Amino acid sequence: MVQETTLPHRATPLAPQAWIHHPDRPMPGAATGALAGLSFAVKDNIDVAGWPTTAACPAFAYTPDTHASVVRRLLEAGASVTGKTNLDQFACGLSGTRSPYGAVPNAINPLYVSGGSSSGSAYVVATGQVDFALGTDTAGSGRVPAGLNNIVGLKPSRGLVSARGVVPAAQAVDCVSIFATTVARAVRVLAAALGHDPADPYSRPLALATAPLGARFRFGVPAELAFFGDEAARLAFDGALAQLQAMGGEAVALDFAPLSECADMLYGSALVAQRHEAVRDFFDAHEAEVIEPVRSIIASGRAYSASDLVAAQTRLAELGQQAQALWQGIDLLVVPTTPTHHTIARMQADPVVLNRQLGAYTNFVNLLDYAALSVPASIRPDGLPFGITLIGRCGSDWQLADLGQRFHHATGLTQGATGLPLPAPEPVPGLADPNSPAATVRVAVVGAHLSGMPLNGQLTERGASLAARTHTAAHYRLYALPRTTPPKPGLLRVAPGEGDRIEVELWDMPLAHYGSFVALVPQPLSIGTLTLADGSTVQGFLCEPLALAGATDITHLGGWRAYIASLAPAPVATT
Repeated sequence: MVQETTLPHRATPLAPQAWIHHPDRPMPGAATGALAGLSFAVKDNIDVAGWPTTAACPAFAYTPDTHASVVRRLLEAGASVTGKTNLDQFACGLSGTRSPYGAVPNAINPLYVSGGSSSGSAYVVATGQVDFALGTDTAGSGRVPAGLNNIVGLKPSRGLVSARGVVPAAQAVDCVSIFATTVARAVRVLAAALGHDPADPYSRPLALATAPLGARFRFGVPAELAFFGDEAARLAFDGALAQLQAMGGEAVALDFAPLSECADMLYGSALVAQRHEAVRDFFDAHEAEVIEPVRSIIASGRAYSASDLVAAQTRLAELGQQAQALWQGIDLLVVPTTPTHHTIARMQADPVVLNRQLGAYTNFVNLLDYAALSVPASIRPDGLPFGITLIGRCGSDWQLADLGQRFHHATGLTQGATGLPLPAPEPVPGLADPNSPAATVRVAVVGAHLSGMPLNGQLTERGASLAARTHTAAHYRLYALPRTTPPKPGLLRVAPGEGDRIEVELWDMPLAHYGSFVALVPQPLSIGTLTLADGSTVQGFLCEPLALAGATDITHLGGWRAYIASLAPAPVATT
């Protein structure tokens, strides 16, 4: 559904409080490179050599001698840095109002909050002052401001982009994020910025998924949604879901209780001790220099013992196991980036409760090691932007970008607050070209598609080739489904200790034909992500749990072939 809505060019002056350090001349990057000619801003908790880093706390300010790793990479790629932007102090907040340098307004309507903590970075991108900007994201700070300002916010998988030279907020889950007006530009920046950095204790080499999600995909949405009385936001989300369905998506209602509890833990458990540890030396010596409510939030981290923290980490791991079950049969999660908008005045009058509302669908993402992408979805009747966030497993960054770009360009929206139309979409360079003969997707089959079985021709007629015979990890159960023709099994992921390894075949299928294959899969079966015995993951057949009523549990046989063999009549004895 194309929304032919354009935003007028700004009639109000640009907000100077978006910047903390804005020199007359930018710091130039290399003369050539993938980002040559682009300008960017840096959130002022990220080091730029020779420029002060304040984290929006003047008493904390220092001037680094070296660039943060991510800044160095972007300069080497040819981009020029123009200045450092305002933020919620110590990156603690989602509103953009918790800074002694002033509240950063919304780029579309200055009476409303910009979102935080990366408020200035989002604002200068949305108003066209730079081509892209760096933020950070611990609890949603790289997504909330994007959703509220009609721009793209890319939150990479944890550890994909080095955080060395970034003032930590909660170091184990901090991410450097990217703001841009298009997905394509954000992807270009990510490609230049990513890379393992041994000097960052949480950096890690990650293998990113290279196959697009395809023409048909299944996305999970919360079965119960809270918009805090904002009917315009609810209707906007309904419209976004309808657009995703028109693009080939199938919505699956999920119980988000494990994710919601996880989100509450970030500030409501001993995990908040990470906030205190991040700036402990400064904070304990200069607590009075920190503004409220940031001061109280950081100070609360001192109240917990080491045993409390271990207990919280254990509970988080338990919730992670519960959340894992939600991914059975879906490719991604889709949530509102924020459930509502708040005016600056209202936020300042009730800064804790309203800030928490903005993070209703963001806080759990980094705690559970997911990737996320916030993209604009619509302009509401009241003129305020609405965005959605696509959430995928760790390493799904390119896949989310591909789907997010398709969605964003289908909206017909303009870029940020500039009124400029979206340019033509660009291929995501990290993904295989679906039209290339060499591009394949590996799919695990468990039943009627096995070699010699009735539906194996659906694989071979598409040029698929058998790559291996192996087993799933030991947390699946296999069922013989009733009343299916030809007979088919249902594979169900279960909790650790409740399943067993199941025999599968791995087939490599040309990516160009994968969509037509998936289109043949009938309900209650679906294509999702399977974990194999060696810990790797592939696409494969899964079954909806509700379809197993009346099905026969055949897990003990170890696979479909053994089950079919068990049905054969016993040979007649001869004398």
